[in-house]
Amino acid sequence: MEGGPREEDRPSGENRPSGRGGRRRGARRSRAAAGPRALRTSRPLAAVAALGLLGFGAAWVHIAHEPPANAAPRAADARPPAGVRAARGTERDGLQGLPDVSEQTRAKIPADARQLVLVTGKAADSSESTAALYTRPATGADWVKSASWPARNGAKGWSAERTYGDLTSPEGVFALTDAGGLLPKPPGTKFPYDQDRSFVATGLGVEGESLRGSFDYVVAIDFNRKPGVSPLDPTKPEGEDKGGNIWLHVDHDGPSQGCVGIPKDAMKKVLETLDPAAKPVIVMGPKGF
Repeated sequence: MEGGPREEDRPSGENRPSGRGGRRRGARRSRAAAGPRALRTSRPLAAVAALGLLGFGAAWVHIAHEPPANAAPRAADARPPAGVRAARGTERDGLQGLPDVSEQTRAKIPADARQLVLVTGKAADSSESTAALYTRPATGADWVKSASWPARNGAKGWSAERTYGDLTSPEGVFALTDAGGLLPKPPGTKFPYDQDRSFVATGLGVEGESLRGSFDYVVAIDFNRKPGVSPLDPTKPEGEDKGGNIWLHVDHDGPSQGCVGIPKDAMKKVLETLDPAAKPVIVMGPKGF
């Protein structure tokens, strides 16, 4: 107990135990007598030791997470974003997505054009061709094809210097700005659209085929015409000798006098897709032009 005798208060001499038994009893009495004071002393020491261990652990965590004061600062990640790195790793298409078109022709495509109809003739003197619809997300990006259809062009193929009545289609890059037709415009049409009863082809085609329905839907090709008016407008800014009224229209199962014909559903698709804000153009000519 707290007021028990201390070791130095025990009597000396004859009262001191002797022998092995005495030493054991003396040791037990000594431990018992020292118990209360030992407890009072050991408890604060244990607390101090525990606090010391906690402090050491905290310091170790701090050292593990904090660099030394003289350590060099970590360099910031100067790499471009992952998306940019991935784009740089993609090899650019040398043809910009447009097959069978020469570098000279691709250079004529306006930089701000983001929609394009590509008409590729089978040969310079052939009336058979293929029409495809292309888009690109931004200036300088490669073109991506979204649809393709069989097409017919001038009965005598293509010409870079066409004249009135020569039965060729003009070769080159031309803007698409105006549309019209005998039928109402398809839903979603963004072009200025002139629905008029005058969109009726008369007579027969070059090979004697019926022209009925050819002008149900048309898109004017800006070859020797004034943009911003109905496809029916007869104005020819470069003179009558070059001819004009060259349209993208519904195919009548035969060659044309200079226009380009594609299936009726394809014409509806073109009208639903083309947007004046995307500066659409038509690129047309024989393969490799």
